[in-house]
Amino acid sequence: MTTALRLGLAVLAGGLVGLERTYHGRPAGFRTHTLVCVASALLMQFTLYQMEVIPGVPRELVRIDPTRMGQGIMTGIGFLGAGVILKEGLNIRGLTTAASIWTTSAIGIVLGMGLYFAGAMATVVVIGVLSAFRWLERVTPSLHYASLTVRFRRAEHMDEAELHGLVSAHGLEFTQPSYRLEGEGRVYCYQMTVRTQDPRSFHALSETLSAQERVLEFAIQPTGD
Repeated sequence: MTTALRLGLAVLAGGLVGLERTYHGRPAGFRTHTLVCVASALLMQFTLYQMEVIPGVPRELVRIDPTRMGQGIMTGIGFLGAGVILKEGLNIRGLTTAASIWTTSAIGIVLGMGLYFAGAMATVVVIGVLSAFRWLERVTPSLHYASLTVRFRRAEHMDEAELHGLVSAHGLEFTQPSYRLEGEGRVYCYQMTVRTQDPRSFHALSETLSAQERVLEFAIQPTGD
């Protein structure tokens, strides 16, 4: 009965966290988080009741250390979390989902050990962080970064001061650019990192660069978690 209760609570806790991830279209959602939490709780049950699995062995000869199972679980979950981290260009996505999987596993461990209050509080905190902190991130002023690459014909490329003025006119700051020749020396390329507090500035800059006849091509790749 105790095992059923703990596994049931693991289903509930993992499912609640997973629902938040599913709602926001994350690759690891309801089922993944539920299974992770249940598996963690189940393995902890084996640790707690291993003396019943191997009857006849004197207790003084067996040392029970539940923390070793917990360490093994958390290490294994690290590989699962790595699988949901995706790199798209300069963007890295899935870090929050990986962290939620890892935390859900920890919730399963404490529920499997019978620490119901700790598991319940952790579930509430995790859902609060994933939901409420999303709103907080939106309203908190922050800098947005992007990688900017611009290519010109070598004979008619913008000088650095002109490009700096064009970028600055859109409320963007940029680092010292790198320079290189491409296409057997026919193309002059600038590459730099730009930043702004208003991500709409990236779109405005793209419109301006599109209207420049001297620009052969450009790329603005926002970076982020």
